[in-house]
Amino acid sequence: MDRRAFLGTLAGGLIAAPCAADAQQVHRIGVLLFSTPTTDPQLEAFRKGLRELGYVEGRNVTFDYAFLPQLAVELVSRRPDLIFALGGDVAPYAKSATTSIPIVVAVSVDPVMSGLVGGLARPGGNVTGVTFVQSELAGKRIQLLKEAAPAVSRVGVIWNPRHPDGELESTWNAARSLGVEVKSLEVRGTADFDQAFETVVRERVQAVIVVSSRLMSLNRQRILDFAAKNRLVLVSGWGAWAAEGALLSYGPDLDVVVRRTASYVDKIFKGAKPADLPIEQPTKFELVINLKTAKALGLTIPPSLLGRADEVVQ
Repeated sequence: MDRRAFLGTLAGGLIAAPCAADAQQVHRIGVLLFSTPTTDPQLEAFRKGLRELGYVEGRNVTFDYAFLPQLAVELVSRRPDLIFALGGDVAPYAKSATTSIPIVVAVSVDPVMSGLVGGLARPGGNVTGVTFVQSELAGKRIQLLKEAAPAVSRVGVIWNPRHPDGELESTWNAARSLGVEVKSLEVRGTADFDQAFETVVRERVQAVIVVSSRLMSLNRQRILDFAAKNRLVLVSGWGAWAAEGALLSYGPDLDVVVRRTASYVDKIFKGAKPADLPIEQPTKFELVINLKTAKALGLTIPPSLLGRADEVVQ
């Protein structure tokens, strides 16, 4: 090789070296959870979404976990490149802890009502991501309930006032036209469930609609057991409820929605600002009906309703 070719090769190598280093940059993601990495049902969907985009743990991305919302400040002090907050119960803690580190959320709260963002189209701060909630679905759930159990006239709605969304109001609005009385059952913490259950029995409530949140998910078996013991029609927003014993559920596939958050992480790592990335809402919804539960309740699900189901649990 002559001297000029050698110098050209050397220069090219020096120029290319930073690009190779950039390609191997390791991004640090702080993950804020209500539970733990091994017990959270949607965390793997987020990790899968990242893998599909080329982010491999230990090679170009690492995860730093905090298992309680109160640990958000400690997580921020470790200076991750980005924070992923999974759940409406933890996302506000991440937002309060930092205004500079980008935050990607997957939440079942209304992002605007909860104060996470200024608007869905233009979040305007350091928070963006996806929401599972569309309040108008609550009205659809009570309509489905009446189709499945026409005799129901008194419905209790278990909800968490600390979990901002418009589902109770939407349920009330839809119930009026259906001639259904709605009873509000407020549950702010685990200790409140017993009182809510006592109200259901005392008021002779015939069906219960669960407004999904992390608190409700963590107490799902307790709610399912109460409904089964008291022969209550139980309805909720996520498929796992119907799969495990509720009569029906209607809402988005959570794994699909959570997996979408990986694209937000990718865009931010490539230079996008959270303030400019619109909050995404689900566009596809699944109706899951549990026929085993229907039989136990003495209900015959109309063929017209069964025909619309995306999944039927036998």
